Amino acid sequence: MNTELLDALNILEQEKEISKETLLDAIENSLLNACKNHFGKADNVRVIMDRTTCDYQLFAEKVVVEEVEDKLEQISLEEAREKDGKYELGDIVRIPIESKSFGRIATQNAKNLILQKIREEERKVVYDQYFEKEKDIITGIVQRYVGRNVSINLGKADAMLTENEQVKGEVFKPTERIKLYIVEVKNTPKGPKILVSRTHPELVKRLFEAEVTEVKDGIVEIKSIAREAGSRTKIAVWSNDPDVDPVGACVGMNGSRVNTIVSELRGEKIDIINWSDNPAILIENALSPAKVISVMADPDEKTAGVIVPDYQLSLAIGKEGQNARLAARLTGYKIDIKSETQAIESGDLPENYLEMSEGVFESEYEEPYEEGYEGEYEEEYDDAYDLSSYEAEDQEASYGEEFEGSADELHDEEGTKDGYPSCDEEAYAGEPDGYEDEDEIVFEEIDEE
Repeated sequence: MNTELLDALNILEQEKEISKETLLDAIENSLLNACKNHFGKADNVRVIMDRTTCDYQLFAEKVVVEEVEDKLEQISLEEAREKDGKYELGDIVRIPIESKSFGRIATQNAKNLILQKIREEERKVVYDQYFEKEKDIITGIVQRYVGRNVSINLGKADAMLTENEQVKGEVFKPTERIKLYIVEVKNTPKGPKILVSRTHPELVKRLFEAEVTEVKDGIVEIKSIAREAGSRTKIAVWSNDPDVDPVGACVGMNGSRVNTIVSELRGEKIDIINWSDNPAILIENALSPAKVISVMADPDEKTAGVIVPDYQLSLAIGKEGQNARLAARLTGYKIDIKSETQAIESGDLPENYLEMSEGVFESEYEEPYEEGYEGEYEEEYDDAYDLSSYEAEDQEASYGEEFEGSADELHDEEGTKDGYPSCDEEAYAGEPDGYEDEDEIVFEEIDEE
């Protein structure tokens, strides 16, 4: 048994993840190549190798002839019968070849052939490993800056995070761990080339799949994503289970799930909205947190006209048009946003619209976009949640969770507590029926006796 060779093959198989069979094939080919370099050709050379013990033998198969014309492939009948008297003309005689007889050059070539095969198999193993992770996220360790690019160690391979795939404003420190999205894996002669990104919209989707169990299991689906890396992301979610709230599942208790993702994205704001097959409702949700009066969508032309209150126009458009731009990407519609005044001037609303709606909209829109936003209005319009800016108590209040310091502590299950009205009644319904002022305090004289 060739124990040294066997031990070496076992170590290579464990460390490099290269199969023993592949290495044995490489050794056979190297021996044949050494014979060719030593003798000039190796067409009649055969290698017999025991795959279990790694013992091997080299033979040159020669034909028995009367007169030898080619010593490498022929042997005389006399010489053949010296080895075995049973040989006749035309028989094949196996002549052993000692590998020790190879010259230095032939031995060096055989060695190089084995090493080259090992490197090729190693690159193939690495390529296969990362090719399986294509279109997925991976954790990398920052090594150093190369110009404006960042060298990332992914374990068995290195990747270069180019400037175009970096989020503007992000600065990395050596040994820092970051999440990356593998865009593509290419197989090159120098090894696998892995293209990674921090700006790809799918990075957010994969982070939600890793963090939210319902998304990973397929109960909650992420229907659409629109992202401006480093600033804001909007995602539309849908639940296949009517008992599961898709937005609540993505937010998590006290925002624990989404806050983890926001932290990984270095504070990037995330809006989660409910998906709807009705394009008007979807567009209305996508424009949140702005309030919408009406949506007129044309599914054929993929265009939509939206009317918002005058004071909500800037909020609907967003800073530098970001909110409207992300809503358009999320829904796939070209959205034209007008205020009430503009809609009246263009004829989309009647001239006396403001007078007609004065009593209706005064009570509905007089409250600013602050406290109580997740009360009745949210139930009516299915607005999105700005997950990075909402306080934890707002998120919990949206899903009816009780927590310390929230508005829910002001009322019990029946809607009141200690005689105070609930927050919904105060914000939207005025004083509820049956609510009366507290009784007057009456002072009575008490006899000292």
